[in-house]
Amino acid sequence: MALLGNILWLIFGGFVMGLGWWLAGLIAMVSIIGIPWAKACFVIGRFAFLPFGYEAISRRDLTLRGDVGTSPLGLIGNILWLIFFGWWLALGHLASMVFMFITIIGIPFGIQHFKLAVIALMPIGKTIVAKDVARVARRESAEAYVNRQRNK
Repeated sequence: MALLGNILWLIFGGFVMGLGWWLAGLIAMVSIIGIPWAKACFVIGRFAFLPFGYEAISRRDLTLRGDVGTSPLGLIGNILWLIFFGWWLALGHLASMVFMFITIIGIPFGIQHFKLAVIALMPIGKTIVAKDVARVARRESAEAYVNRQRNK
């Protein structure tokens, strides 16, 4: 089912939005400073091309430890991202979402555009994994959190 969804997704706007993410990555890569944002653009751009069967998840939930992208530096990076790139990628996804919601058959695609719009606002510290991996990672992250709270 994910394969069919991804094929239809590419036909009905996913290809254009994926190219938008990759274009943002190329623009960010022009400067050395933009390389971390460019990497996020290419990862999420791949997700924008083929979103069905995959999910965005915090790297902290996946690895059970923090890194630069999930730290306060990552928050600063996300704020800079939002100012320079995030708002227009999010607007593109929201416009596509509204267009998809007009028809009943487009609703699943509109939901995917909404998810990508949310990611477009703050992508640093996120990674894309299969839905099964995301489910297991979130469960293990929640269990680790509960265990830490119990040991306090």
